[in-house]
Amino acid sequence: MKKSIFLLFFAVSYYSAVLAQKPLTLNQKDDGYRGIWYSNQPSNDEYVYKYSGGLGTYPANHYPFSVYVKAVNKTFFCYGGTDAKGKTLLHMVSYYDHSTGKVPRPTIVLDKKTDNAHDNPVMNIDKEGFIWLFSTAHGTNSPSYVHKSLKPYDITTFVQVHTTKTENGEIVPMDNFSYLQSWYQPANGFINLFTHYDRNVIPGQPTKPRRTISYMTSSDGVKYGEWTDLATIEEGHYQTSGQYQNKLASAFNFHPIKQNENGLNYRSNLYYIESTDFGKTWSTIEGKTLQLPLNTIENSALVKDYYSSGLNVYINDLTFDKRGNPIILYLTGKGYQAGPKNGPRLWHTARFTGAEWEILPITKSDNNYDMGSLYVDDKDVWRMIGPTARGPQAYNTGGEMVLWISKNQGRKWTSKLLTKHSLYNHSYARRPVNVNDGFYAFWADGHGRKRSVSRLYFTDKKGNVYMLPETMNADFVKPKKVKLNKR
Repeated sequence: MKKSIFLLFFAVSYYSAVLAQKPLTLNQKDDGYRGIWYSNQPSNDEYVYKYSGGLGTYPANHYPFSVYVKAVNKTFFCYGGTDAKGKTLLHMVSYYDHSTGKVPRPTIVLDKKTDNAHDNPVMNIDKEGFIWLFSTAHGTNSPSYVHKSLKPYDITTFVQVHTTKTENGEIVPMDNFSYLQSWYQPANGFINLFTHYDRNVIPGQPTKPRRTISYMTSSDGVKYGEWTDLATIEEGHYQTSGQYQNKLASAFNFHPIKQNENGLNYRSNLYYIESTDFGKTWSTIEGKTLQLPLNTIENSALVKDYYSSGLNVYINDLTFDKRGNPIILYLTGKGYQAGPKNGPRLWHTARFTGAEWEILPITKSDNNYDMGSLYVDDKDVWRMIGPTARGPQAYNTGGEMVLWISKNQGRKWTSKLLTKHSLYNHSYARRPVNVNDGFYAFWADGHGRKRSVSRLYFTDKKGNVYMLPETMNADFVKPKKVKLNKR
């Protein structure tokens, strides 16, 4: 009798505890669009942080946040959202319907249980129309997840995918990856570039992690093969990638070894590698096959040496011209701290002409983390969208968004202001995959020096800016056009 009562009590307690736990996959509709606010490395000065603000589409090493699908005439997008109190990172999915000009209530796929924007999601869409959501981690302190839509081109319900990888010949769970960039080739499947953190590899600093850049492939999105490292120079790298037909490329910097501080704050140099066979081999721009991982500062993938000049390098985007030649968009600065002493932050393009790298200036801005995206159309017209005009929180991350246009391969640019006299800084303008003219760039705003609300925006190709609705009283709403404010 006592044993039966004990078992009954145990069962009730156990199932009560299980039911009390929040499920990982939420599939809840939200009542509006709210981005995550995030800050990094307090600076104890008037600028408050190394970088901060509305970072729902951060960082540059995550891609893509949006994909246009012609078959349904919709741009699907994801972002780092938050609850009404701004306390937790929610992984959100939605779409813009180009036929109706409306957006639905966004879907909360999961609560990442952090406020760290490094854990922002990215997405991709396979050839059958299923939407894949990759929930990244920041290092090894939290898990990563993968979700897939239950139905093609539908954001109502997502199911968790328990992905695996091959490690030392064994199949093991794949539940931790950082800085993911997902690329999909219909004939082959997923080839994802990412970062993993390794310890006991930096001389004399066993606990310090090296940010090792790698790639992995999968034909079905579930079973991945061995992780293959691309580069392991000193304290590691940040990479930004791009795809042109069957060519996948990575542009990256390196972090020098530093004692008692992070080498990532001294990131420098510009490197480029590419693969045309789904990652089986990688080569320089000239076609020289590389032995991976690259492990020396001086190597044949080097595009430009900035390390000897003491300049930091912040890579924003990698795209291609109509001939398949790569163009890298990046900034240089004199140091990692916010403020005028490390300025000016210079924006550059590095274009391979077919014979050599041509490096040209675009403009300057006031923060290392002013991030933009680069576009090249069929007529070889270049467009760049980024926060290059000074914003309300000067020298903090972001500013006023500007559309830059060049008709001579980056030699001369004209500009058009997209936002003006804003309340908060705008930051991290992102280019969709298969970009449609009606949803051309996607970003968020937020106060540069203190926690605030963050709104989400997109612009069309002409430069008309729209804000996604903060609150919704209907299931579908047209985003409101943002006027250039006057003072």
